[in-house]
Amino acid sequence: MDRVLVTGGAGYIGSHACKALRQAGFTPVCLDNLSTGWQAAVKFGPFERGDLLDRARLDEVFAAHAPVAVMHFAAFSDVGESMRDPGKYWRNNVTGSLNLIEAALAAGCRDFVFSSTCATYGEQDGVMLDENCPQKPINAYGASKKAIEDMLENFGASHGLRHVIFRYFNVAGADPDGEVGENHNPESHLIPLMLQAIQGKRAALTINGTDYDTPDGTCIRDYVHVCDLVDAHVLGLKWLQDGKGSRVFNLGTGRGFSVRQVVEYSATVTNRQVPVIEGPRRPGDCTALVSGSTRAELELGWKPRRSDLQTMIADAWRWHESAQFGPSRDRALP
Repeated sequence: MDRVLVTGGAGYIGSHACKALRQAGFTPVCLDNLSTGWQAAVKFGPFERGDLLDRARLDEVFAAHAPVAVMHFAAFSDVGESMRDPGKYWRNNVTGSLNLIEAALAAGCRDFVFSSTCATYGEQDGVMLDENCPQKPINAYGASKKAIEDMLENFGASHGLRHVIFRYFNVAGADPDGEVGENHNPESHLIPLMLQAIQGKRAALTINGTDYDTPDGTCIRDYVHVCDLVDAHVLGLKWLQDGKGSRVFNLGTGRGFSVRQVVEYSATVTNRQVPVIEGPRRPGDCTALVSGSTRAELELGWKPRRSDLQTMIADAWRWHESAQFGPSRDRALP
């Protein structure tokens, strides 16, 4: 089977992508430094421990596995942290991606699927975002992802690097089979934070900002199920293998939910109350981010199947209740 190098393959989205690739007939090669990923999530192909800042290590991995493509998820992604420590994001995300691109090209690997973000669009309230909207990131995380997009375009023009870029919205849910799920340490995503509060693993969910210009004062986001998201990445890989040109796709549902609405849905799905406290806004957070694109559906044939909010919360809840692994256990397992 053709091998695909999956950077960040021990993380939340990367581990789901490895499973989707395996199901699609590829062998995923997980490359991860385990700074935020979990070796227990590496279940679907070979594992290589390494850091994108180590170019020599990247060359070793490409030589050992000769992947036909790269699927690039590895990145720091905490918006708040990126505002406090932008250098960390530029150094890791941008310099690491440059090393990866150059190592791939040196090995003759020219198909590249990149995990970008709607954070590249910045604050565009009232706009249903499509791929032609201007990119004006307001935090270092979004800026670092935009820089990588620009690099891919440059290397495409100069070296024939074929790439598909996915700018996706808020990812949620978990593998319905329970093999992998969402597990960050520390946790920063809304739905797992909320489920931990329901379980009593934290005192309460903090709603960061209640004075936004929205109907209930809290941020609005477009949520997409992680399994639907990685299905799109596999379709993007096949797009490149079919000889089609480089392309950018938004991945979202076109429907936004406020933080308070997500809390209400969670209470209904779990049949438990969510302990909530109100806090100040987080620097770098936009008021609303909602996709207005149908390009992925029309061109890739992508059809989200699990991206209704109830299913996403139910799948995440099932994973959190299973407690297969978590912060109380070692990050690197044998």
